[in-house]
Amino acid sequence: QVQLVESGGGLVQAGGSLRLSCVASGRTFSYYRMGWFRQAPGKEREFAAAINWSGLSTYYADSVKGRFTISRDNAKNTVFLQMNSLKPTDTAVYYCAIKPNAAAVYQYWGQGTQVTVSS
Repeated sequence: QVQLVESGGGLVQAGGSLRLSCVASGRTFSYYRMGWFRQAPGKEREFAAAINWSGLSTYYADSVKGRFTISRDNAKNTVFLQMNSLKPTDTAVYYCAIKPNAAAVYQYWGQGTQVTVSS
């Protein structure tokens, strides 16, 4: 079992920044691919960003590319999502998730943290 706990969400004005954190516990964190997803009210959950085990490969949805940066600190079992130039359309519950390799499905999910961007 892996437990994931997100933090860092909140209310911010358009153009502002937030940094989300996700701390993992329960299994060896270093070998896992981590991802951030988000779900806006009335919409399906969508992929936002992902990072491989070494941190050298990152992946982004087109909607956040150039504004969001995913990173990880394996020594602290933590993955981050730095969100800049936030837009009202970024308003959503943000979830982190973990899987053992690129080909697998995401197996464990956090409880989510709310991000609200006001115009």
